[in-house]
Amino acid sequence: MAERVQPPPAKRLCCRQGYGATCRQGQRAAGALCGGSAAAQGEPSRTQSPESLLDIAARRVAEKWPFQRVEERFERIPEPVQRRIVYWSFPRSEREICMYSSFNAGGGGEEVGSGGESADETRLPFRRGIALLESGCVDNVLQVGFHLSGTVREPATSSEPELLCNVSVSFDRCKITSVTCSCGNKDIFYCAHVVALSLYRVRKPEQVKLRLPISETLFQMNRDQLQKFVQYLITVHHTDVLPTAQKLADEILSQNSEINQVHGAPDPTAGASVDDENCWHLDEEQVQEQVKLFLSQGGYHGSGKQLNLLFSKVREMLMMRDSNGARMLTLITEQFMGDPRLALWRQQGTTMTDKYRQLWDELGALWMCIVLNPHCKAEQKAAWLRQLRRWNGVDVCPLEDGNHGSELINLTNALPQELLHRGVTSVTNLEGWVGHPLDPIGTLFATLMETGRGRDNGAALDFSGRTENPVCTPLPFLEDGETFVSLAVETALIGLGQQRVMPDGLYAQEKVCRNEEQLLAKLQEVDLDDTLVKILRKQATLLLEAGPYGGLGEILYRESVPMHTFAKYLFTSLLPHDAELAYRIALRAMRLPVLESAAPSADLSRPQHIVSVVPNRYPRWFTLSHIESQQCELASTMLTAAKGDPCKLHTVLESIQKNIHSSSHIFKLAQDAFKIATLMDSLPDLTLLKVSLELGLQVMRLTLSTLNWRRREMVRWLVTCATEVGVFALDNIMQNWFTLFTPTEATSVVASTIMSNSTIVRLHLDCNQQEKLANSARTLALQCAMKDPQNCALSALTLCEKDHIAFETAYQIVLDAAATGMNYTQLFTIARYMEHRGYPMRAYKLATLAMTHLNLSYNQDTHPAINDVLWACALSHSLGKNELAAVIPLVVKSVKCATVLSDILRRCTLTTPGMVALHSRRNSVKPMSLDKAPLRQLLDATIGAYINTTHSRLTHISPRHYSEFIEFLSKARETFLMAHDGHIQFTQFIDNLKQIYKGKKKLMMLVRERFG
Repeated sequence: MAERVQPPPAKRLCCRQGYGATCRQGQRAAGALCGGSAAAQGEPSRTQSPESLLDIAARRVAEKWPFQRVEERFERIPEPVQRRIVYWSFPRSEREICMYSSFNAGGGGEEVGSGGESADETRLPFRRGIALLESGCVDNVLQVGFHLSGTVREPATSSEPELLCNVSVSFDRCKITSVTCSCGNKDIFYCAHVVALSLYRVRKPEQVKLRLPISETLFQMNRDQLQKFVQYLITVHHTDVLPTAQKLADEILSQNSEINQVHGAPDPTAGASVDDENCWHLDEEQVQEQVKLFLSQGGYHGSGKQLNLLFSKVREMLMMRDSNGARMLTLITEQFMGDPRLALWRQQGTTMTDKYRQLWDELGALWMCIVLNPHCKAEQKAAWLRQLRRWNGVDVCPLEDGNHGSELINLTNALPQELLHRGVTSVTNLEGWVGHPLDPIGTLFATLMETGRGRDNGAALDFSGRTENPVCTPLPFLEDGETFVSLAVETALIGLGQQRVMPDGLYAQEKVCRNEEQLLAKLQEVDLDDTLVKILRKQATLLLEAGPYGGLGEILYRESVPMHTFAKYLFTSLLPHDAELAYRIALRAMRLPVLESAAPSADLSRPQHIVSVVPNRYPRWFTLSHIESQQCELASTMLTAAKGDPCKLHTVLESIQKNIHSSSHIFKLAQDAFKIATLMDSLPDLTLLKVSLELGLQVMRLTLSTLNWRRREMVRWLVTCATEVGVFALDNIMQNWFTLFTPTEATSVVASTIMSNSTIVRLHLDCNQQEKLANSARTLALQCAMKDPQNCALSALTLCEKDHIAFETAYQIVLDAAATGMNYTQLFTIARYMEHRGYPMRAYKLATLAMTHLNLSYNQDTHPAINDVLWACALSHSLGKNELAAVIPLVVKSVKCATVLSDILRRCTLTTPGMVALHSRRNSVKPMSLDKAPLRQLLDATIGAYINTTHSRLTHISPRHYSEFIEFLSKARETFLMAHDGHIQFTQFIDNLKQIYKGKKKLMMLVRERFG
């Protein structure tokens, strides 16, 4: 609240021409305390004396009549009557003072400041005001007519000095109409000092000196007293009021001045005039500034929370029928309409953020509360309607999201004729009650629940606002057995069960889900007694038979909002009382026709008939993933409840397989069923395990031809599940592997896991069972190797090791595929496996096949296949001269890298081929000659590779690579010198380089320094 030091302007002019001199006699100029008798003050008394007729009448007049009307109505008002009217005109309740000095978070009565903070309750204005009052910090309290003033001392703290505040409050008809405080704080609501002074007057009226309005006091003075009064006033405040006093004196002495043309004089203590609006003080400027500030923060720094707190304050005002509720909402709306982001979003063609849209929704809901208020007058409604139309005409005013417009077809014309013959005229409601911008179901539910709880607590309000005894108050509109709570629950069930079209747009769809979940959360808080259970059963039965108007009827529109979340609530609530009805509801609700590829034929005999009124229209459901999750939750709830009931489990399984189309959700259900079936505190439920396996198999079929990052996890889990079911399940998935797994998955994961020792031990298999599984695994392995030899050959060989015929078959598959279907890496891997298993000749054969697919260029001296080439050459060398002679031409053809060739050449010259294992004869056999085949061919190829690589490197060499190039030539010289005429060849080679690349002077100088 912006608390201004200057006093408020007088509201009306006062004069007392009707009083004669005799009227003044005996009237005291001195003041008296506000309090009369205890009963008159409304204070508790031991004797409980009845109120006087004066106090009763004065209190009613003070509540309803402006004081000007009282003066106009009666020619003479006795002073005691004036005093009692003035006394009763101050508010007597602390509730409104609390409302105007703190926010209410709306949850449990917690109060927060205007900045949204609620961590330290003692720092809130209302609480601080109480603390100041109880600490005796309020002093010099004086009530002059309808004006209250005093001083409030704020004690010093470690960081702030003591502060003395001058506070004044104007009031009228039990409402504070104006406040000022010298503290200088600016906020929407009253500061702690105003609170302290106001509560002082409420709690301690007997300690407040009361004076009549100052105009009455002045009227009692004669001329000398008036002159003395004015002169003393000017003397005390001469620095402040002297210029103003002189100006007023000049105008009064001037016959033609404006001030002399007006009858009477203003009196700030005389109360309100007839034309003044009677409302609590609200600083409009601060409301506008705060809202503008919060909007400018764009949702950051908790501004959204602060705006919601402002909305809560409006709701609180409306609940108390405070006219400032509409006034404050108007100020807020003006700032929302002036938000520059609206024009920016409109210009860019973008939608507002979700948080901002929620604020607009709350704004609309509050205006709904105002315009539907049955207590407001017709002229008020007319004024609000004009205002709303004016706002609606502004270009930047946002439209309601989810308004379908004219694009929806006439549903009646789209219905099959057989439905029309049965009297069906519509499939669904175009605009649902749940998710509607005005939230009719949520509002009605909350109203009925609050009313019902109020009666349960022993108090009820009739429509005139009077408190009645609930036991004695007849409610003719309630039937036998009905209560407000039962009506609230029935209202919610009707609204949630309504078949309605999913609206367009992300926000509107999210709002449908959010409102449904909020309403269900409130329903779950209600304890179900026998009466409510009867209502649940009645509504569930009606929904199943409701036809096109119910979301659980036989006829379902393709784009209707699903009933999964609602059905889950009904299922869990009805299960202990009527299991059959609970399963009927849940199974019917499993439908999700928007994902059906085509609508079924119009077969009315089927209980889950789906109507496609727009068969070619595929809407964009932004919340589809959330909806599918809710569908999955409903199915999981049914699976859990059906444990131990094979019939129910199979029914639920069929519903899942028919209605759920997302593989990830089916996999989750399979996992859930597996966990429930294998709980540690009970024996495994075999039926539920089979359900889990069936769901897992469906997942495998759904994801077999699609990419899924969880596929490997799914395959491993399925094998685990099949293991729990038994050996027949393992054998079955291996025999039907081609419909469930890729060849790689079947060999590397499925068969390998099944044939592991841990699986055999887990299942306690005998020899026959082990052999049967092994045969199935070998058959699977050979089939996979035939279909995908590149990825399955090695696994097939491993699985077939213990069966000679199968192993030979797998080896032949590898040989057949080596020419065309396998690359050198795969062949080298299988070749190493063969050597490891003791088949060196087969390893040699596969290595030579691999060499035919390899090609290493001159600069690939770090290629990963180099180790395989070296291994293949070492293997050939170990087998004998013939094998080495056969592999060297392949090496020369495939490898052009000089360093690799020189490494192979060096290794081949260390020992004699075929004699590696004969350690006793190693030193007695001479190494192979480099002048004869096959090493001569390898030597020539290596020298040629060095020459070619040298020229290639010199083409684009840079100075920073000169030293590296010199080292390369040094290695080349070592290879040249292995030939009998190598020295001559290398010298000629260097001379050619000097001649060809003589332009690279620095490099050639380095070559001469090293090689001459």
